[in-house]
Amino acid sequence: MSALLQINDLRVEGRRNTRSPYSPIVKGVSLEVNRGEVLALIGESGAGKSTIAVSSMGYAKPGCRFSGGEVIFDGISVLDMTLEQKRVVRGARISYVAQSAAASFNASLRLDDQITEVSMVHGVGTKAEAETRMVDLARRMQLPDPENIIRKYPHQVSGGQLQRLMAVMAMNAQPDLLVLDEPTTALDVTTQVEVLAAFKDAIRDSGAAAIYVTHDLAVVAQVADRIHVLLGGETVEEGPTEQILHDPQEDYTRKLMAAVRPPPKRTGEGAGSREATDDTVIDVAAIDAGYGKRIGGGVVVQVLHDVSVDIPRGSAVGVIGESGCGKSTLARVISGLLPAASGEILLDGSALPSDVKDRTREQLRRVQIVMQMPDVSFNPLKTIGQALERPLEFYLDMPADKRRERVAELLKMVDLPAEFANRRPQALSGGQKQRVNLARALAAEPEVILCDEVTSALDTVVGAQIIELLKRLQDDLGVTFVFISHDLSTVASFADRVVVLYAGRVAEQGPTAQILSPPYHPYTSLLLHSVPEMRVGWLEEIRETETAQLAAASVVEIGATGCPFHKRCPMAIPGTCDVKDPPIRPLPNGHRIACHREVAELY
Repeated sequence: MSALLQINDLRVEGRRNTRSPYSPIVKGVSLEVNRGEVLALIGESGAGKSTIAVSSMGYAKPGCRFSGGEVIFDGISVLDMTLEQKRVVRGARISYVAQSAAASFNASLRLDDQITEVSMVHGVGTKAEAETRMVDLARRMQLPDPENIIRKYPHQVSGGQLQRLMAVMAMNAQPDLLVLDEPTTALDVTTQVEVLAAFKDAIRDSGAAAIYVTHDLAVVAQVADRIHVLLGGETVEEGPTEQILHDPQEDYTRKLMAAVRPPPKRTGEGAGSREATDDTVIDVAAIDAGYGKRIGGGVVVQVLHDVSVDIPRGSAVGVIGESGCGKSTLARVISGLLPAASGEILLDGSALPSDVKDRTREQLRRVQIVMQMPDVSFNPLKTIGQALERPLEFYLDMPADKRRERVAELLKMVDLPAEFANRRPQALSGGQKQRVNLARALAAEPEVILCDEVTSALDTVVGAQIIELLKRLQDDLGVTFVFISHDLSTVASFADRVVVLYAGRVAEQGPTAQILSPPYHPYTSLLLHSVPEMRVGWLEEIRETETAQLAAASVVEIGATGCPFHKRCPMAIPGTCDVKDPPIRPLPNGHRIACHREVAELY
């Protein structure tokens, strides 16, 4: 049987601008994808994974061109198609799920209109049928209140929810080939389990095929039938998933496997080990926050409920939880980007104005934030040097000659050459842009840096380098980090303390070693058991457990009465957990668990 997609000796070239010469990006790659099969493309940032994936649609990124080879989809040469012929294929027969969902939706249109538009443009059934499929797919993607969430605008949902909605849009037209470009990087571990299962079910049920671009090798083990390893635009190794993961033949493949962080040990062993201190730099006290203001006070949609967190000076505090639980909202409240409805933020014991507009320049300097997506954090018309000079001028009033010297020092600090100051953001890889993002925050010489999912879009090798960089900066500069992430393995390797958020409330917080050791909140237990293992069959095994089935049977309910986790909890007490807020169970070293169960029952 012939393959659905064949790529033969593909060559792609690119250049930085219209005056520079072309240089090779993809150097003679050949592969094929059969119906019902998932082929994973893995490799470091810049290996050519996404470039090869989008070539299946006959698409070359701006500044790139096809210089050789062929792409055959269902017996037809895609590269020889006219633009009109490609439009017929794209969306209907080949659908693409981009890594950056935030940059892929039209902010002025409701989500449901954008999702069903693909089916309507290509004549795939009626509008009613497209809407029915949309709601069903939203439910399978574990989106809360699917009938209503699809009627919101993109800015009204979390990053993880928007990523799943983009998958819904891609699958709604029932394509033959799905091109999945890092589709689960923005997802927490529990949601990821169900989304991966939804992808596998959709491919199996429809007989479609998929190209899965990812840096998460534990995810690869769950979804891929075969793996294609890339380095510098060339094939390093290819073969069945089991063989590549457990018996790689090439040194580079073994390097990728070695960079994978193991699941956090449920004994607390190996967790962050900085000594606890009573010197609190940030005190988050009884914060309520949300979106939309009511007449007379309060918010329309409350996200954070009575959140209190202490952040010791010089520490790294990890904030974990599912998509939509309030992690990024907490960072926005601390930074002043989202004024709290009630409660207060203290910096060295003094209250910070709730709204960033009311904060002094010095207060702004002391608390900096690094956003999740560096692609939308920079002005594409400004050079890296100009981006780094701005905070030096604004916060430190540094003269121009000193600024240029300091830019070189900042780039060196994040392990980038000084010549990068003359480049524009689009000339950098994702990992390089994230380093510049961090350097811009460091330029203000802050005391606290809020890191919002700064490694989620990076491959395992670059992600590990960023974590090591943060550790070094913490040691050298004494900076305090608030590290928001859905990656428990990363948090366990870096954070000294962990705050577990669920439905906008603190379920548990304390030293990392204690959070990873029983007793722990039932929700923390679910998170720990949902971290993918790098072995084939783990997904099917975990979905059979009672804990996973209970978690999948319900969704996060913001503002739920009683303990918000009670519908998904295997230890819930009827008549108590569903009607009363849980008490705070104090343990040693500031470890606190919000649960109706006695501590002895949580082992």
